[in-house]
Amino acid sequence: MTQERRTLYPEIEPYETGMLEVGDGHTIYWEKVGTPGGKPAVFLHGGPGAGCSPGQRRQFDPALYDVLLFDQRGCGRSTPFASLEHNTTWHLVRDMEKLREMCGHEQWLVFGGSWGSTLALSYAQTHPDRVSELVLRGIFLGRQIELDWLCTFGASELYPEEWDNFVAHVDEDKQDDLVEAYRDLLDDPDPEVRKAAAAAWNRWEGVTCTLLPQEDTVDHMAEGENAVATARIENHYFRNGCFLEEGQLLDNAWKLADIPGVIVQGRHDCCTPPRSAWDLKQVWPEVELQLVPDGGHLYTEPGITDGLVRASDRFAGKQA
Repeated sequence: MTQERRTLYPEIEPYETGMLEVGDGHTIYWEKVGTPGGKPAVFLHGGPGAGCSPGQRRQFDPALYDVLLFDQRGCGRSTPFASLEHNTTWHLVRDMEKLREMCGHEQWLVFGGSWGSTLALSYAQTHPDRVSELVLRGIFLGRQIELDWLCTFGASELYPEEWDNFVAHVDEDKQDDLVEAYRDLLDDPDPEVRKAAAAAWNRWEGVTCTLLPQEDTVDHMAEGENAVATARIENHYFRNGCFLEEGQLLDNAWKLADIPGVIVQGRHDCCTPPRSAWDLKQVWPEVELQLVPDGGHLYTEPGITDGLVRASDRFAGKQA
């Protein structure tokens, strides 16, 4: 008998919020949802630079979990807004440790999708003793092949009309390196130039994220209040290989052997294709890899939601 798919938990407001100074002039916004004293968890948003949203709180049973969500450096409600200074993967890993210590947790479940999976793996490989479980979606390992898929050749063949629009935003003589060309536009002194470049950059990613047409989602990603920060920070990370050595997260996957983990990966994810999840499974055989046959990239797609909620429920001891 086919199981009914799980859906997101009802909307919930934080029971506590705050700002934490983490050094280098950065202050991080954080919020806690669920039940104080429940199973500790931390949620890592994507982008990098996208910030948290209310819907992301709903992937956890609030009666069982005590979840910390936070806006990573430079985005959302963290300050300074859209800052690239002292903003690397390893700064974020250190911020997570400061947040964990603030919460008083010895360990916590680490939950992240897309760029959030990159940060989750980076944190877990640095502090494996602080991670009770990993729940990951849309694996992104920061390798050149993955960056090229989005910004050179790959997704371009699936969405040719949107790719042509993405490329056309850049002067013809700079189209051989779109990441670098967009950096110049996103740093332009004219705020209207920056805004237009951010919209074009984010729209391209939004299109690859949505398996079925979702113009409202794409429009929000392209022109929402966090759009400039997302584009600037994401471009900054892409230009620097996400501040990882090539293949680093695969080479160090042996450090995850004792951490229970679940990967929920959409079979038709055009933003972070299944190859990376598969490659990670080969070097972390203990992890449970779920390839969702009708899934794309977003956590809101029914099959992806089902896998993520079931994983968070299971690690909290809730029966299916």
